[in-house]
Amino acid sequence: MQLGRRQFFVLSSAAFAASPLARLIAQVAPAAQAPAQPPTVVTTFTDIRRNVGIFTARGGTIGWLVNKDGVLVVDTQYADTGKICLDGLKQKSARGIDLVINTHHHADHTGGNGVFRTDSKKIVAHAKVPDLLRMVAAATPSAAPPVFPDATFETSWSANIGDETVTAWYHGPGHTSGDAIVHFEKAHVVHMGDLLFHERHPRVDRPAGASIQNWVTILETAAKTFPADTIYIAGHAKDGVAPSVDRAAVQHFRDYLVALLAFTKKQIAGGASKEQIAATASLPGFEGYQGSGVLTLKGALESAYDELTAR
Repeated sequence: MQLGRRQFFVLSSAAFAASPLARLIAQVAPAAQAPAQPPTVVTTFTDIRRNVGIFTARGGTIGWLVNKDGVLVVDTQYADTGKICLDGLKQKSARGIDLVINTHHHADHTGGNGVFRTDSKKIVAHAKVPDLLRMVAAATPSAAPPVFPDATFETSWSANIGDETVTAWYHGPGHTSGDAIVHFEKAHVVHMGDLLFHERHPRVDRPAGASIQNWVTILETAAKTFPADTIYIAGHAKDGVAPSVDRAAVQHFRDYLVALLAFTKKQIAGGASKEQIAATASLPGFEGYQGSGVLTLKGALESAYDELTAR
């Protein structure tokens, strides 16, 4: 029987693979592994209510408003995913971006500022954000230079975007010392930035002025201030879980922070060290919370210890 070239190659390869020489080569010099491919980023635009929606990819949840008279964006993720978001918004409206609001300074919420700046009229953030951006830049000189807001506010800031009124509020330190809550007043949608983590362990950025105790107060204020049907947007959520949630989820995360402080305080009173407390496998009552990267129970417990023992 005459073999075609493809058949010959397959049979010859199989024969070689079974040979002693092939087994020896496999033991002494394993085949080089193909370079790992970066994980595919899943990007999603989701409508929430009354022209307000969210964009999820890599980093903090981006909020957006697109109506016939204006376009507004809350947070910008990183440069690569920010570009994907910007391109998608251009498909929704050809007018460009009227306004960008940064909820706080972290790179996964401001890293795309440079991408959006070319198409936006203004970037707004709390008054502490510029200094926090400078602090991070000084500590990481190899990183890309930050893109600063054009305008800042101390307590509140408001603008009309078409037929929607958008107000940013500051209630003191929480996740950092410069977190803003962004309220879409007619849509009854509130972007919480990283003041809200949904079923995921939070980052408590103490070098940036975080306060878990005041964070609890901020969440209580957010839960009782806005209408009962308000949809809250979390900065981060557990994998596979939507970052758009109801009031009960805000209260549940408040309960998490209360439990975090109470557990840590009890352990300190019992003589446990910071290292022993940080080694706790799960927070009682919140075993389903997910951790990854810098968002870990260990980090949250260490921050709670430092806050409770600060002199």
